[in-house]
Amino acid sequence: MDRLTEKNRNPKQLSPQTLAFIGDTVYDMLAREYLVCEADRPVGELNRRKVKLVNCQTQSKAVKQLMPVLTEDEISVYKRGRNAFTKNTPKNADVADYHAATGLEALFGYLYLNGEIDRLNELFELILAIPT
Repeated sequence: MDRLTEKNRNPKQLSPQTLAFIGDTVYDMLAREYLVCEADRPVGELNRRKVKLVNCQTQSKAVKQLMPVLTEDEISVYKRGRNAFTKNTPKNADVADYHAATGLEALFGYLYLNGEIDRLNELFELILAIPT
């Protein structure tokens, strides 16, 4: 975060694809941290569980559940990410799910770069509480 601050980079001025780029990693890290803290398991099992949390369908479902608790600013960032043009969609993903997941990742990237770590954790906890 300090590197961006040092260069006076405002997360609101970054492209939605850039926000999603960092947000993908943030979301993945939160999922991995959750799984490692949950129980000590073989790495293969950790990865299988992680894939269930970090995929287009799960992220799309999650964002639908989060919408009522998002602020106007957060919804705006999400929509920028969701509506961003992408050249590629994974073969096994529904286009709408992929765009929703990209929007969620943009939101997580925005919150991370904005230093809103407590809010990130709050939203991720809400995602974990969604029945699968």
